[in-house]
Amino acid sequence: MVSAGLLILRLVIGLSLAAHGAQKLFGWFGGYGLKGTGGWLESIGVKPGYSMALLAGLAEVSGGLLFASGLFLPVAAGLIAAVMLVAIWKVHFANGYWVTQNGYEYNVAILAVVAGVALIGAGDYTIAELFR
Repeated sequence: MVSAGLLILRLVIGLSLAAHGAQKLFGWFGGYGLKGTGGWLESIGVKPGYSMALLAGLAEVSGGLLFASGLFLPVAAGLIAAVMLVAIWKVHFANGYWVTQNGYEYNVAILAVVAGVALIGAGDYTIAELFR
């Protein structure tokens, strides 16, 4: 049962973050792509915006896919945590905690999930287990 619960957490959080990164990188799922995201990052003082959008998108896609698969879990959690901490610091902190005010509530929830899963472990249902 624990491994099934961990699989659900990994898939939902990991694939959601990978899709979020694809919004930044490719403009998929209603995103703005690198140019649009980079411009927005520049507007809030994150420079160079295009490069930072690329790094954030790559971290979200790679971290999310690794997290979902259960591979290199500490690396995956670290990539995701880094993006969430920067988002809290640069975008959400000044707005307070609640997401309804554009606060950092959602980012903290993601941080808690990735830290918790990284500390517990990926469970039995991972890509690596398919090849054992």
